[in-house]
Amino acid sequence: MAFTDPQSITIDGVTTSLPRTNSGGNRSEYRSADGSLTLSAASTYGKRTRQVIRVDHKKVTADPFIDSQNRSVSMSCYIVFDRPDVGYTNDDALDIFVGLEALVDASSKAAITKLLGGES
Repeated sequence: MAFTDPQSITIDGVTTSLPRTNSGGNRSEYRSADGSLTLSAASTYGKRTRQVIRVDHKKVTADPFIDSQNRSVSMSCYIVFDRPDVGYTNDDALDIFVGLEALVDASSKAAITKLLGGES
């Protein structure tokens, strides 16, 4: 089953609509009109259950090595739930995520700021 269509995401104060562009096989993809932003959600099942929600972002930026030239760059950010086929319920996984979310949100997202700065 897919998420509602369209999805939307707000990045740096700008909300972008993401209509569904692909669905099937336990995977859905939502993409902005200009193709610069993609949201995907997927599940795989076996000895372990793996669920991923992912944002891919593309932009054009100045090339630091060639003056007056731009280049296309991209990055991804995602959350992965990886659990055995028995022993962890959906509620257990959600509880663990809520704990991580609280850690990440604490003190103006200080843990993520530190991580992005290279700290561990």
